[in-house]
Amino acid sequence: MAKGGKPIMTNDISITGRFKRFGTRSRGFWVGLILEMVVLVGFFDYFTGFELNFFAFYLIPVILAVWFVSRGFGFFISTLCVLISIAGDLIAGAHYSSRLVPLWNTVIDLTFFFVVVWILAKWRSLHYDLEERVRQRTAALNTEMQERVRLEEEILSISEREQQRIGHDLHDSLCQHLTGVALAGEVLSERLAAKSLPEVKAIDHIVKMVEGAIELTRTLARGLHPFELEGEGFTDALRELAATITEGFKTPCTFECDQPVEIREAGVTTHLYRIAQEAITNAVKHSEAKSIVVRLESGTDGLTLTICDDGVGMPPKIPGGMGLRTMAHRASVIGASFSVERQLARGTRVTCKLPAAGVPSETHATKN
Repeated sequence: MAKGGKPIMTNDISITGRFKRFGTRSRGFWVGLILEMVVLVGFFDYFTGFELNFFAFYLIPVILAVWFVSRGFGFFISTLCVLISIAGDLIAGAHYSSRLVPLWNTVIDLTFFFVVVWILAKWRSLHYDLEERVRQRTAALNTEMQERVRLEEEILSISEREQQRIGHDLHDSLCQHLTGVALAGEVLSERLAAKSLPEVKAIDHIVKMVEGAIELTRTLARGLHPFELEGEGFTDALRELAATITEGFKTPCTFECDQPVEIREAGVTTHLYRIAQEAITNAVKHSEAKSIVVRLESGTDGLTLTICDDGVGMPPKIPGGMGLRTMAHRASVIGASFSVERQLARGTRVTCKLPAAGVPSETHATKN
């Protein structure tokens, strides 16, 4: 044992691991090995004479018999060891004052061995019961964790579908309705202008407000559901997201990408886009950022999405907010790593890196 009670390791294999590996041997192997050990110990016991006691050495095959074969075989080996020991002493020339002495020694030795067998058998039974309970509990925990992951992914999927539905409704229904209102207002404005009525200016103002509402609705619809995320549409969607943030929140947000990246798996692009969207929203609303940079890089080691801001930065202990947990979970779903860290100067850097092994085979960078 090393310091601290840790098992000594050799080539990353612990002594406990080796012991368990020995336990996988067949019973026939152990029966043969134990019998050979009994014969070997009896041989040395006989040739060293009756004055030297080999009692402790006989315990080794007894222990192995109980642990790796069975309790019954342990009783058999115990009896065999006692008989060989007594017989060896008698053959070696041991003399006793009475015939009852060797009988008494046999009974005492046999009783001791039987007690050892009984204790080891109980210990072995408890050990295997505990291992079985641990195995069952581990299997139950794995099943529970898999079910939890499945439910989390399903919740994200439902949320994504709802956002898509709302985005479609805003774009296809509300925008069309508002467009009709704006056209009706323009027609009314032309009629009032033909009659030289003073209400023309008020109607024109209303039409401009409706047109602003149309543009705002379209922006909300694009935020809820970017319609083109596959292929080169992913980089275009990030570029449009940066432009929308700049225009809507008056916070300069730039998108940097040396070469357009095509990702043909919609699930990957959707999660990456939502991570970027959430990180940008956090920077605008919580970090008091004056500028935000979104960078997408593709290389031989994978795809890297980085969102940096010059805000007040994250506190020393990152709060476990829902947004951060959602981003981290989205990254884990697509097999990407996720990190949030304070920058040395000022601000926060959010990084999501999808390794090359996790990037779909259709993903590639196209030169400008």
